[in-house]
Parts: sequence; C-alpha cells; structure tokens
Amino acid sequence: MAKTDTLHIVGGGMAGSEAAWQAANMGVSVVLHEMRPHVKTFAHRTGNMGEMVCSNSFRSDDDEQNAVGLLHWEMRTAEGLIITTAHRHRLPAGGALAVDRDPFSEAITKALTDHPNIAISHEEVSELPSEGQWIFATGPLTSENLGAAIQAETGADRLAFFDALAPIVYAESIDMDVAWRQSRYDKGETEEEQKAYINCPMTKPQYEAFIDALLAADKTEFHDGETATYFDGCLPIEVMAERGRETLRHGPMKPVGLTNPHKPEEKAYAVVQLRRDNALGTLYNIVGFQTKMKYGAQASVFKMIPGLENASFARLGGIHRNTFLNAPTLLDAQMRLRSKPNIRFAGQVTGVEGYVESAAMGLLAGRMAAAEILGQPLPVVPQDTAHGALVHHITGGAEAKTFQPMNVNFGLFRPLDGLRGGRKGRRERYKGYTDRAKEEWSRWLATQKEPA
Repeated sequence: MAKTDTLHIVGGGMAGSEAAWQAANMGVSVVLHEMRPHVKTFAHRTGNMGEMVCSNSFRSDDDEQNAVGLLHWEMRTAEGLIITTAHRHRLPAGGALAVDRDPFSEAITKALTDHPNIAISHEEVSELPSEGQWIFATGPLTSENLGAAIQAETGADRLAFFDALAPIVYAESIDMDVAWRQSRYDKGETEEEQKAYINCPMTKPQYEAFIDALLAADKTEFHDGETATYFDGCLPIEVMAERGRETLRHGPMKPVGLTNPHKPEEKAYAVVQLRRDNALGTLYNIVGFQTKMKYGAQASVFKMIPGLENASFARLGGIHRNTFLNAPTLLDAQMRLRSKPNIRFAGQVTGVEGYVESAAMGLLAGRMAAAEILGQPLPVVPQDTAHGALVHHITGGAEAKTFQPMNVNFGLFRPLDGLRGGRKGRRERYKGYTDRAKEEWSRWLATQKEPA
C-alpha cells in the first residue's frame, strides 16, 4: 500500500523525470517507477530516464517570438531538470535547442538517482491504485496492461495515433562535394551554429523522381480496425507527399534561406537537411523525415537524395502505435483523474505533443501533487503563461469531441488588447504575449514557498 506522504510517479520519460525532480525539490519523498529495461518498448534502446526516441531537438529556443521558446524560458526559471540538462548537452542547431541524446539521458538518470528524495523502481505498474498520491506519465508508449486498466477506469476507448521515427546517417558517408553546411538564413551567433545543418540540394527532376519513389515504396501496413492518425509535428513524409506533390517542398524540404557554395548561382528546387545527432558529429538525422516505409525501401529511396547516394544508416525510420487520453473529459484543472482524484496524468498521454510540452506538464503535475501532499495547494497556474495555456487547453479549453494532441502555440493564448492582428502585426503581438507570460510566470513562482 502506498504511503500517503510519498508521491509515486509511473514513467521515466520527459514528464515523469521532470515531475519527480520538481516534487523532490519541494521536499517530498518520490518513488519513480520505470519498467525499462526489464520491460522493453518498441522505440526505446536503454533503461535511461529521459531517453529521446524520435528527434533530438527541443525546437526553437527563441523566448520572445516563439511559444515553445517561451516554454523553455518558463521551465528554466522554474529550475526544470529537462531543459537545464538540455542546455548543458546542446549541439549546434541554428536557433533550435538540439541535444546529444545519450549523454543527455545519462545526465537525467544520474540527477534522479543521486537525489536524496528519489527512489527508483524498475517494476511494471499495471493498475490504477485507489490509495496514495500517483502521477502516471507513461507517455504514448503506455504498456498494454496499464492501458487496459486506464480504459476500464475511464470507460473510454483508447485513442490511437501513430508516431514515426526519422533515419540517422553516419556523417562520414555523406558526400560533402555535393552537400554543404549552413543553417537556414545563417541563424546562430557562432560560426558553428550558422553551419549546424548539412544540406542536400535537389533539382526539379530529382525532386519529382524522389516523390514518385516515395509514393510507390512499400509501407508498413496497419492492423484491421486501426486508423492511422498522426501528430502533425511527426507526420511521415509519405503522408505529407500524399497530400500533394509540393507539400514536402513547402515543409521539411523547403529551399529558402540557403545558398549552395558549390553552385552559388543555382537555386535548389528543394533541399533535404540533416541535423547533428551527437556531440562527436558522427551521426546526423534527416530532419522531418519520419517514415513508415519498410526498411528495404527506405535505403533505396533515401539514396536518391543528392549527397546521400552512398549513405550508411545508423538507424532506419520506424513507426509505432501510441495512445492519449481525451483529457478534457477525464482530468480536472489539477490534472487529476476525476473518477480517482488520487491519480494525476502528465506528459504526452494527456494530449500534449512534443518533448518540451510533455516535460512542462510533468513540471506542473509534480508541483501540484507535492503541494497537495504538503498541504500547501498551489495558486492556479496563470492562463496567460505558456504552461497555463497548455494545461487550460487539455483540461477544458479544447473541444472534447475533436480533441487531438497539441503543441504549444500562440493560438492558445488569450488576445492582447490594442495590438495589431494579422501577419504584419505578428512580431509585436508575439513579443506582447511573451512579456505578459514572463511577468505572470515569475509572479506565480514567487508565491510558492521554499521546502521546509
């Protein structure tokens, strides 16, 4: 039986790791339950906490003009484990925050293991306890047994979506006589940042041939009754191509902001970008190239990309089935399960999309649960912050009938009076959103007492 003064957290991904860290720093005893490595998942390679299974990017770090960058700022201000560790292990990525994934997860694991208020258990949790304080942050790869228990408790069908992984290429196998290093629009303050990406150019005939091969390639089949619904931020390239032949050229393969030094007078019709995946610079992932093509097809199709004709792959792409709750109907404003208020949910399973958003919901869930245990309930998270906009969306702001996973974005923020609408007023408007959020978030943090 769980002690009422101990917080149990199930899942050692971004959300669970952050929740454990926040609660432990508030003085609460935490048991972090992570079934890996004893029970494996399709996507994970290790038993480390905070393992990154898809991209190695936390996306934009711009806290004045980008909603996810604002979320970074709020998490750093709250001494978030995930974001501060990411900055310590960051890789050149222009204006994005990309990390060396293995040292990052190793550092997360060490921080949690070394914390005096955290104990780690590697037993699988397969039911929803009726006693004790619990946070379930099992992510989109919730185990089958636990998923069945959640379904039985909520009376709701498990909502399915599919998550695809991008391939990773050995840098030494890229032909740099064809490709070149440059961040889009030369973003970054250092030369290393400005040359963080490897770019592979395509002519129009090469692009057309690539699209033809992509559409014709053998794809992973789904089981009967499964509907392929994807996170918009992780769409397989084949799905994008099926929406129109020009879709990729206006998405991950857009040629803007880049100049080929091998042929400076020639404008590429499309460009494939690769981003460094480790600190050594020996591995690069193909940006935006999540795929459900079968392995044999992947190698032949990707080697059509100029500069990758002789590419050697450290990992090919893949696809797996994930789940999330219809959170607006099931969770209260404190992220508690309405039918079992001793249980909170956090992370992607609540219907937020992305590493950063998952960690942010873990940060809130950890603080909320710890405050409840300590008898010091938190003030309501201000809705005009990035954290507040997200938690409001998943716990009631979204339309339950059409609820789908959501990244943080300024569309979730309440309008500011007196600011110009439309694209022309966007820069001033976004700065207004971030200034307001920083003020509200700082005030909210200041109301919280230090641990005894």
